[in-house]
Amino acid sequence: MAIILDTDVIICGEKGTFDLSAWLFTQKDEEFEIAAITVAELWHGVERASGKQRIRREEYLETILNALPTIHYTQEIAREHRWPFIGPSLKLFFQTS
Repeated sequence: MAIILDTDVIICGEKGTFDLSAWLFTQKDEEFEIAAITVAELWHGVERASGKQRIRREEYLETILNALPTIHYTQEIAREHRWPFIGPSLKLFFQTS
């Protein structure tokens, strides 16, 4: 089962408050995905930005979308990914953010 990256994790990577690339590199044995609803939330952030920030956000999002498969997020998938099944390193991220 892949780990679904949440919007907050990706936004922290974009803002530079979390080194998402380095963290993903340390998780070589894991698979990652992004939920379709997360993609919508991130595009909303791109649309709200302007000027250079908008360009930077769009480029960052395109990089993420090219690197991660996007999945439809159903109730069944949500049950499969509930808190007890999140890997220990991702739990640590949420506890320290």
